[in-house]
Amino acid sequence: MPVSIVNVRPEHAAGLEELQRICFPTLGYNERMREEHFLHHCQLFPEGEFVALVDGVIVGLGSGFFSDFDFEHPNHTFNEMMDGGWYSHHNPNGEWYYGTDISVHPEYRGLGIGKLLYDARKDLSVRANRRGIVAGGVLPGYPRLRGEMSVHEYVEKVIAGEVWDSTLSFQLKNGFVVRGMLENYIEDSASDNWATLIVWENPQYRIHG
Repeated sequence: MPVSIVNVRPEHAAGLEELQRICFPTLGYNERMREEHFLHHCQLFPEGEFVALVDGVIVGLGSGFFSDFDFEHPNHTFNEMMDGGWYSHHNPNGEWYYGTDISVHPEYRGLGIGKLLYDARKDLSVRANRRGIVAGGVLPGYPRLRGEMSVHEYVEKVIAGEVWDSTLSFQLKNGFVVRGMLENYIEDSASDNWATLIVWENPQYRIHG
């Protein structure tokens, strides 16, 4: 089944809100993007938002913006960083692409769509000569094991390949590394509100000047 990856357009906005509802049923209402947010993104930074289509139907999303992320002070929440979905922290000259969301409709998972969306982010980072991608990687597998180990032990086991996490393991497979932990990052019972700070560095980055 052919998959097309395109940049967000106004006609996608309503469908993307529905995709958010389907993919993130446990996410807090204020941390799920809606139609008005996507319409705003079309004006703010359309090249930073990637929509996956199958026969014209929206089946995936990769969203984010350019930012001068401060690694000296990395602690933040998802809502703070995305400003309730309005992306007010977007800096057209920012050195990093901050990824807020990769989502694939449940009926279309396992077809490589997530990888295509990650690759689109990487391609943008290379073309725009940015340092790479930074994001908060949630931990949907942790709640089922929290009675057996701490979240830090869980992440160590995921990194070592001893435990599979449907989100973090996939991100590690796609070249990301864990740079730290983010407590109370997101209002999401599916990940017990925890996330990891993950980074992909652009191997082709050239220092300006």
